[in-house]
Amino acid sequence: MQTNEQEPFTRVSAEEAKRLIDEGKVQLIDVREPNEYERDHIPNARLLPLGTLMAQPEALSGDDILFICEMGVRSAVACEFAASLGLERLYNLEGGMAAWRSQGYPVEK
Repeated sequence: MQTNEQEPFTRVSAEEAKRLIDEGKVQLIDVREPNEYERDHIPNARLLPLGTLMAQPEALSGDDILFICEMGVRSAVACEFAASLGLERLYNLEGGMAAWRSQGYPVEK
């Protein structure tokens, strides 16, 4: 896990994300667009596109959230936004779904 004092979230590798998921320690929020989510997503990930999230912050509840996108950029923005709402223990999947797939981890279609 990579913590940066300048960021209000923790960057995690696909391996670290899988461990957090397997331990049941995080909510999974996929901030990609519906067509990307339909192509494939991490099992049990909730679709909440970044634009929707920004327009409807009440859609977020609780701490301990792992944000997911395709490459890790939109999810980092989502982490920053969630932190601005006062949420804590926020995680960004570095490399996004591309990194997840490259490890051969499970996806749903």
